[in-house]
Amino acid sequence: MIVVFGSINMDLVARVERIARPGETVLSRRADSFFGGKGANQAVAAARASRGGPVQVAMAGAIGDDPFGEACRKNLEANSVDGHALRVTDEPTGCAFITVDGSGENAITVASGANMALRSADLPDVLLSKASVLVLQMEVSIAENLDVAARARKAGVKVVWNFAPVPAIKERAAIAELLEVTDVLVVNEHEALAIAEIVGEPVDGDYLKAGTDIASSFGVTCIVTAGSRGAFAIAPDGSRVHAAARPIVPIDTTGAGDTFVGVLANGLAEGLEIGAAMERACAAASLSCLTAGAQAGMPDREALERHLAQV
Repeated sequence: MIVVFGSINMDLVARVERIARPGETVLSRRADSFFGGKGANQAVAAARASRGGPVQVAMAGAIGDDPFGEACRKNLEANSVDGHALRVTDEPTGCAFITVDGSGENAITVASGANMALRSADLPDVLLSKASVLVLQMEVSIAENLDVAARARKAGVKVVWNFAPVPAIKERAAIAELLEVTDVLVVNEHEALAIAEIVGEPVDGDYLKAGTDIASSFGVTCIVTAGSRGAFAIAPDGSRVHAAARPIVPIDTTGAGDTFVGVLANGLAEGLEIGAAMERACAAASLSCLTAGAQAGMPDREALERHLAQV
């Protein structure tokens, strides 16, 4: 089983000619609503990739007692994500405000709401004991994430931690504490460089060197995603595995990183080697960019297998 501990949001998306600069207003014809939150996105991606396979997906998260919260709960259920560990709080359901420009690039502001009320205790031991992979992100309390990760490691569960969005951590000791309970760290180029800066590793803008230094310094497997350049897994001994990205013309890159993480978790839970798991994850992330919305383009298992079979 894959267990995702993390955020649940409703995404409000506006398409713009260009993303506004500070102090600037740009107009959009309309705003559309989509299901989101990095935790929920990763759970849905994992569940769709798992559908018809041997692995189940469950999620622990927090929602508000409001229409957005009920809609998000039903959406997880419709995507075969076990939601028995969802908690309804007095805080409003989280919302993300997203602008997407003509090239598919995006800018995102998140109002956390109920996500910051999520507690480690919301993930019961009986559910964690069934897991082979735990997936975490940075949109809920870091302290609660750390507690859940420590519990998972003690139970022999593989911890996959997506260091996104980059939190306001400035101390090497805080990063070390996080990585001590992590088996696989997933970052993009910018996140890899941000960690390297925090821990004082001089990498001169080289994201692969950053990933290598993180892996060797903290004894984790560091996966760096690099958009059209694919993804690189770097082991503590410095060895690398590369998975290529499929060439596409993106419509909306929102959720591509979450798709990668969810499908990677599925591959690891099904016993794939890291390279094969990343190949599937890169293909799924590419497919997700062909449809607007974080979850709308996430492929199911059948669509992913068809895509992987193409030369």
